[in-house]
Amino acid sequence: MSQLPLDPTQSASAAQFDRQSDRYGRSHILADTGDLAEALRDVRPGAEATALDVATGGGHAALFLARGGWRVTAGDIAPRMLENARRLAAEAGLEIDTRLFPAEKMPFADATFDLVTARVAPHHFSSPARFVAEAARVLRPGGHFLVIDGSVPDDDPETEAWLHSVEKWRDPSHGRFLSRAAWEALVRRQHLTILRSELRPRKQPDLHWYFETAATPEENRARVLEAVRTAPAKVRATLRLAEEDGRIVWWWPMLTLLARSATAGPSR
Repeated sequence: MSQLPLDPTQSASAAQFDRQSDRYGRSHILADTGDLAEALRDVRPGAEATALDVATGGGHAALFLARGGWRVTAGDIAPRMLENARRLAAEAGLEIDTRLFPAEKMPFADATFDLVTARVAPHHFSSPARFVAEAARVLRPGGHFLVIDGSVPDDDPETEAWLHSVEKWRDPSHGRFLSRAAWEALVRRQHLTILRSELRPRKQPDLHWYFETAATPEENRARVLEAVRTAPAKVRATLRLAEEDGRIVWWWPMLTLLARSATAGPSR
């Protein structure tokens, strides 16, 4: 278990992901990195370009970046997640550095990285605002910042409340999804220029698979299933809740936000 000084939210996340780390290997849904390829299609690493993947989890984003020519540091709050990421990298013949730290306090000097990424993890962070501030701090001038994460529709409090309840039951280490507008405000507060910000639905193909991945307690599984059964019409339509071949599926609003730090002197 991590010996870092952690707040209660961070401690819950560290415990959860240490316990469930083996569920985040090659077969995990995040092993498909097409979203990263699309988000970073216009961001090319220069010679010796450095990237930091925050809350790397199974290491899928870190491996994608390493394959693309970045010198990658993968960080996480859960030691066993980092062990698994190192193993996957070694099996792929890739080299990545790994560091144990919470997203809200990065152990790096100012202006260290050309790219900072966080993929489908910030909804577990205790303070997204501190995370963005830290990301901005460790970015070099002209560096890029990428967040891909579950979100909530703008101006739809009913769906937002339903989704937060369900996610908290499914995985008690869940923090909160932020809307696109909330993320944009945090990024602009750190004087980063937003290059791209969009919500796209991402299909979640099997609720019971998510139960197993998070080791959801039986009583909470029952709560989630009841919430799905009784979901309001607006929620059901917005999230496209349905059953396919006996599996409960839905479409998560997924935010992709790419920003750039101010460039000092000529562009790189």
